[in-house]
Amino acid sequence: MQEILAIVRMNKTSATKKALVEAGVAGFTAFKVMGRGRLVDDPAVVAERKAAMMAMAGADEPDAEMLIDGFLDGHRLFPRRLFTILAHDEDVPRIVEAIMQANRTEHKVGDGKIIVMPMLDAIRVRTGEAGEDAV
Repeated sequence: MQEILAIVRMNKTSATKKALVEAGVAGFTAFKVMGRGRLVDDPAVVAERKAAMMAMAGADEPDAEMLIDGFLDGHRLFPRRLFTILAHDEDVPRIVEAIMQANRTEHKVGDGKIIVMPMLDAIRVRTGEAGEDAV
């Protein structure tokens, strides 16, 4: 048994849910979380992302540039979605690939992170089933 944690962009929540269902995942949980990844040190990529974010904010938002600079320099956290999935060992590669396909973008940054961890046990509350049967 494995636990898969997938941290994805908020706007990829629906695509991720659809990908998980299509991959045959029996169930999953999603949380709203805040975080940030590794800072990008390529000035061209930072400038490109800032321009795109400024365009989305519009001219009528007076604090937009300050907020965007805070995101890009690591002082502010980005809203993200955290999916948790319990999976049988043999299903993990298929699930991970489905998550990657649903979340890969052309932005070169911020597409998310997938963490796979061993699971010691799981118990289904309703029936008392444990281990692989509970997944």
